[in-house]
Amino acid sequence: MICPGRIQSGGKRGKGLSADYVLIHKGHKLAVLEAKRAGVSHRNGVGQAKDYATRLGSRFAYASNGLKWYGIDMSTGAEGDMALPFPTPDELWDRTFASQNLWRDLFGAVDFETDGGKWELRYYQHNAITAALEALGKGDRRILLTLATGTGKTSIAFQIAWKLFQAKWNLSGAPTRLPRILFLADRNILADQAYNAFSAFPNDAVTRIDPGTIRKNKGVPKNASLFFTIFQTFMTGEGEPVYTQYPPNFFDFIVIDECHRGGAKDESEWRRLLEYFEPAAQLGLTATPKRKHNADTYAYFGEPAYTYALRDGIEDGFLTPFKVRQMASTIDEYVWDGSDELLEGEVEEGEQFTENDFNTRVIIEERELSRVQEFMSQINQREKTLVFCATQDHAALVRDLINQVKVSNHPDYCHRVTAEDGAVGEAWLRTFQDNEKTIPTILTTSQKLSTGVDAWNIRNIVLMRPVKSMIEFKQIIGRGTRTYEGKDYFTIWDFVKAHLNFQDPEWDGEPDDPEPPTPRPPSAPSDTDDPSPKPDDAPEDDERTATIRISLSDGTVREIRYLATTTYWSADGRPMTAQQFLVQLFGDLSGLIHDEDELRRKWSNPTTRVALVQQLSDRGYDAEKLEEIRRMVSAENSDLFDVLAYILYQSDQKTRRERAEAAKSDVESQENEDLRALLVSVLSAYEERGFEELRIEKLGEYLTARFGGVSEAKSKIGDVSVIRAAFLKVQEALYRH
Repeated sequence: MICPGRIQSGGKRGKGLSADYVLIHKGHKLAVLEAKRAGVSHRNGVGQAKDYATRLGSRFAYASNGLKWYGIDMSTGAEGDMALPFPTPDELWDRTFASQNLWRDLFGAVDFETDGGKWELRYYQHNAITAALEALGKGDRRILLTLATGTGKTSIAFQIAWKLFQAKWNLSGAPTRLPRILFLADRNILADQAYNAFSAFPNDAVTRIDPGTIRKNKGVPKNASLFFTIFQTFMTGEGEPVYTQYPPNFFDFIVIDECHRGGAKDESEWRRLLEYFEPAAQLGLTATPKRKHNADTYAYFGEPAYTYALRDGIEDGFLTPFKVRQMASTIDEYVWDGSDELLEGEVEEGEQFTENDFNTRVIIEERELSRVQEFMSQINQREKTLVFCATQDHAALVRDLINQVKVSNHPDYCHRVTAEDGAVGEAWLRTFQDNEKTIPTILTTSQKLSTGVDAWNIRNIVLMRPVKSMIEFKQIIGRGTRTYEGKDYFTIWDFVKAHLNFQDPEWDGEPDDPEPPTPRPPSAPSDTDDPSPKPDDAPEDDERTATIRISLSDGTVREIRYLATTTYWSADGRPMTAQQFLVQLFGDLSGLIHDEDELRRKWSNPTTRVALVQQLSDRGYDAEKLEEIRRMVSAENSDLFDVLAYILYQSDQKTRRERAEAAKSDVESQENEDLRALLVSVLSAYEERGFEELRIEKLGEYLTARFGGVSEAKSKIGDVSVIRAAFLKVQEALYRH
């Protein structure tokens, strides 16, 4: 299997991809073979073979019907019929790699570590690992991998380290000793996750560089092959930074996790650290494509050796899709007119406050309460949720408001996790990440949880502060993209117009330079446990002292109203308005159905109706989107047939009840009383639940429910063919007009 297909509602998936044969030699996917039966042309599989070879990074693609063969060189573009014998593995290897490389052969001799076959590398992970190892084998010393959050960057780093360790790769250029590999993270939770993921290595090969280990050893540990630490530890110390206790050439290979967070900025301490270990090969891992905010990262490492974008992960089915609920309200902005109560500070008549000011310059608790009440009334309160707030104080306020309005009676339902909460907050975060535990259900934060939250079952992300950086926006989205059983999608509740980030020409690719940031008052010093400088777009916690506190009058509170809208998404991951969504649907439907008579004919027969619904699903209109379309045209009680006919031909909509009542005249003409009763029950089920009750597979269920089984039904009504014919005829009657 290449990919399982996009996750759809009801536990279903879109069309997955699976190659017939992948030819693997020395760990490299050299070729793809698409096989067809002898009765069709051997060229029928050429398109699939090329697509699969492109995805898998294979040099060659082949198609065959067992009698004739067709070959494509994906590198040179040469293609055509080919004669047997088929090339041997070594011949394919030599054709793929014109120049031989010692390290490529040594890496290829090392099997991937799959815990005894319990898991398998995804195709993009294999591609990323191969790209990094190829770069190392050629002597590259600065390598960048860009992969969306939730795609397993730590697993990729582990497999690379495993190959280097087993092959005895090191900077000497000869496999004479084990390498010394450093894993650098910017937060303890990320370092812990990585350390735990490397458990397959021998215990004596792995160590932590932390204050406890340094005290125990009376110096930095050096007798290991894999070292794990965080920047903060490495750059501090008694008298001199810890990292200077290692010679510059001590480490052969350094992995920099979340390298966009400042490690490559020219002026940063992190950059000085990386330059200190200049001889080492350095691998940067990031989830953010190149743009103005992280240009230094790309200038330092160069262009990515491999990229796998968020939209690719969603379309492939390795990441969870999402909805965006835009929560506009009558108090998104506020003008002081003297009618409310000023509790603290000074404000001038007519002074206006916008989203950037709330909970930084001005605090209006009633406004925050209204927002909490709004999203709490709409979410499933048993689903895990992250709420991003403006400051640590704001996160505390929102936590308290959530606990005041929650349905649950558990005192630990919602907790705050910020730098200020320290070890207590980290403990609540670990509990939240445990998928078996339901408490705490909601966490509030300001900046801290935008990275490092490896929680699979997050169903809601609530934005109650502006997100000004595309880097952080992508990271926040990534908190919800991990897949989990029964998780068809997650929802972003956007109170702050963060959805405008999607208007970036390629928000998930190579976007245009963003608009200059809006000027704001100077920030107060951050009270964080991280003493190192932070990039402007990713502070630990941006704290500004609020000087104005206002209490709304009863009348103003009563006037707060919300207008929620849903953003729709095209197949290429671009946002669309409801009108654009319907226009796209109209175009897709027009390509499937030529006229209203054809639509009626296809919909009247359960077999062709199922095929049409599947065609819609393949084009991205799954059951959930079809329900959204039904609501958009105010046809909640109508058949989907009426919705499609309305969109295509402006036909008058009928409710399911109206259709069922009209069809009963045909049912009454049935002479057999038991058959009449059966068909009436079918119409009742249709009226209540819709066209899914008319599937041919449902007939057996109806017979069992009414008569106890098919044999009993035959004895009262007649042959199954008679029953089936009546079941099909009543459907024709339903859609006759």
